[in-house]
Amino acid sequence: MENLGLSPSFWRGRRVFVSGHTGFKGSWLSLWLDSMGAKVFGYALPPPTQPSLFDVARVEQKLAGHTLGDLSDHVALVDAVRRAEPEIVFHLAAQSLVRRGYAEPIETFTTNVLGTVYLLEAIRGCPTVRAVVNVTTDKCYENREWPWSYRENDRLGGSDPYSCSKACSELVTDAYRQSFLESAGVAVATARAGNVIGGGDWAADRLLPDAFRALDANAPLEIRAPKSIRPWQHVMEPLSGYLLLAECLHREGKVHSGPWNFGPAESSAQSVEAVLNGLALLAPSFQWRPDVSGQAHPHEASTLLLDSSKTRQQLGWRSRWGLDTALEKTLAWHLAWRQGVDITDFTLRQIQSHSEWPQPPVGGHDLS
Repeated sequence: MENLGLSPSFWRGRRVFVSGHTGFKGSWLSLWLDSMGAKVFGYALPPPTQPSLFDVARVEQKLAGHTLGDLSDHVALVDAVRRAEPEIVFHLAAQSLVRRGYAEPIETFTTNVLGTVYLLEAIRGCPTVRAVVNVTTDKCYENREWPWSYRENDRLGGSDPYSCSKACSELVTDAYRQSFLESAGVAVATARAGNVIGGGDWAADRLLPDAFRALDANAPLEIRAPKSIRPWQHVMEPLSGYLLLAECLHREGKVHSGPWNFGPAESSAQSVEAVLNGLALLAPSFQWRPDVSGQAHPHEASTLLLDSSKTRQQLGWRSRWGLDTALEKTLAWHLAWRQGVDITDFTLRQIQSHSEWPQPPVGGHDLS
């Protein structure tokens, strides 16, 4: 834990507000915060999938406050923030799927852009808040399909609704920081991560969830863009960065404001087919094949890489798990869930494993 720069004692008793706590990343983050003794207050829509990590890991039982609501319900959102009286806010609530963005552009822009406005407005009226981390995406950059990694000072953009909405969320956050929050003593930052994998993700149109559905059904998975390259990382990787960034914002203020990349090591930027071949080595019954149907698909970038040198140098953050480990941990989680293992305990074990905390055995076998 200390190698990451995180201080569990900092979080003990700390009041934290998490938007999107019922989602995949939000559930992992809420469990991690609770394990360090934080008082976590969540605001989100109901879990986006069935099953969901929020339900199977019984995350609600770990929360100091749990409010189901839409970001656009400004009255309810303001009330939830004020009741929580948080010192730190993590904004994760979002429409997070590229292909759904094409199908539901109004929902995507409303949630990702106006939702950010509504939350920042609620924060303006809450005097206890000292630090805000808005979690966006690596796709907020104007993608030029070049082989170089994107840095925080590269141009924002987005040719599809999802990517554009996240670039807009970045701009909204910066405007609120400069216009309102910084002068009120609130340090504000945005966090951009890569393609996240991990146990408990059942979203549609995501590679590993689709692969596990195929594995469970004993059917081959058809892949539309096997050569596309992405910065793959286990969910624990960026979450450790978000937590470290929030600590730095709270302790040192606006010196850490602004955008930060939390990408994996260069070796983890791999093609879709490399990821699937790696999974097949771990689960020999898994099969995949290219989609040769000729069906047209919405455009998605073929190459996207992140440069996290600023984060390493200025925050001291580093990636701990490479792609092989990320795949092993993700498959182990899925198999544990399928076998009926206590998934709350198992998820906490993986958090401990990433943090190098002591790990007692699970049922006589360390599956984590």
